[in-house]
Amino acid sequence: MRLKHLALVLGVGALVACSDPYGTGGGGGTGGHLTTITVTNNRFSPTPDTVAAGSVTFSWSNASNTHNVTWDSGPTTPANSSTMATGTFPVTLSLGTYHYHCTVHGAAMSGTIVVQ
Repeated sequence: MRLKHLALVLGVGALVACSDPYGTGGGGGTGGHLTTITVTNNRFSPTPDTVAAGSVTFSWSNASNTHNVTWDSGPTTPANSSTMATGTFPVTLSLGTYHYHCTVHGAAMSGTIVVQ
């Protein structure tokens, strides 16, 4: 019985040590997990970001101004986000390099995603 408890504790410890509850891999993306890029106070974070192919969600967080995501080179569907102060904008990306900016703030608010 004691051995079963030890195995259970070790197994749970291993799961906790390997898990990433936010799916961000410490800022960048991980194998097929959801990756979030925060849109806040005239910046995208993180950028540049290297992610695995799959879902990326832009999430407006405490934005004092309205912003959008407009692709310089990116997916065709959905093409661009709405201009907003709150909300999310999910996209699915395949292999490649994607450049984007906020049309409200121009090149001063831009980012890059590298999908590997």
